[in-house]
Amino acid sequence: MSIDLALLVLRILVGLVVAAHGAQKLFGWGGGPGMKGFTGMMGAMGLQPAWLWGLLGGLG
Repeated sequence: MSIDLALLVLRILVGLVVAAHGAQKLFGWGGGPGMKGFTGMMGAMGLQPAWLWGLLGGLG
């Protein structure tokens, strides 16, 4: 029972970290680039259409 609870807590914490990282990319929260900056970075890497890859990267 305690291992199940520990795994649940770990999964929730990792999920929150991943969600916060995506929020930086999409919304610019916490000093992130926001969608405009992230899309520009994707375009600079040669990914076209940059807006689509930026959106998928942020949502992923």
